[in-house]
Amino acid sequence: MSSNNESVKKTVTVALVLCLVCSVVVSAAAVVLRPVQAVNEKANMQMNILAAAGMYDPTQSIQSQFQQISSRLVDLETGAFVAELDAEAFDQRRAAKDPEFARVLSSAEDIASIKRQSRIAKVYLVETEGQIDKIILPIHGYGLWSTLYGFMALEGDGNTVAGLGFYEHAETPGLGGEVDNPNWKSQWPGKQVYDADGVAIRLVKGGADRSDAYGVDALSGATLTSRGVDNLLKFWLSDSGFKPFLDNVKQGRI
Repeated sequence: MSSNNESVKKTVTVALVLCLVCSVVVSAAAVVLRPVQAVNEKANMQMNILAAAGMYDPTQSIQSQFQQISSRLVDLETGAFVAELDAEAFDQRRAAKDPEFARVLSSAEDIASIKRQSRIAKVYLVETEGQIDKIILPIHGYGLWSTLYGFMALEGDGNTVAGLGFYEHAETPGLGGEVDNPNWKSQWPGKQVYDADGVAIRLVKGGADRSDAYGVDALSGATLTSRGVDNLLKFWLSDSGFKPFLDNVKQGRI
């Protein structure tokens, strides 16, 4: 009986020691690798920004390509630049949860189903001799299964689409996941965002006419994801989103 008890104790002791050693190793690895992960995450984000703007060249280093892009913070209500905060360190997702920076959206306004919105947003600019050539805007909104996070790039006129891409989502592969399909993304460049009545760009169920300056094909078999993309674009390009900033750009106030 005593021998059995000792055997059980030894087994439990070995298991506990093994668990402790493994937890220490995993924790140490996480701490050691954290700087590398941060560098990789930053490079991936920069690559997605470049790709949305149609500027990514896989044969060149991401860091060297991204030198032509600057980040600025924008007050969404006024559309003016915010100089008091560090654009490089600003985390828009975190700010959306901070009462100091965020506002709670009403159900009528929240067509993108994001619930809370940071009053300050980070935008990315490509400039030549003081003139804005491209504007890359962060966008997000709910699809079928997940919140889609991405970037819409506009030409310097603030109205012509240069590109669109999503870097994070959990939509169904082959259906809503077709937001990643290069053929679908290739439809966006050249489309117009606004007409005389406001935001006009949209996804068209059954396919858009190629002569339609505002229409892009909806995703086949993915009605709710398509509706989500359509809604998040309408939200972020409206007065609740980047329209005040884009108006300032168009009118030469920025």
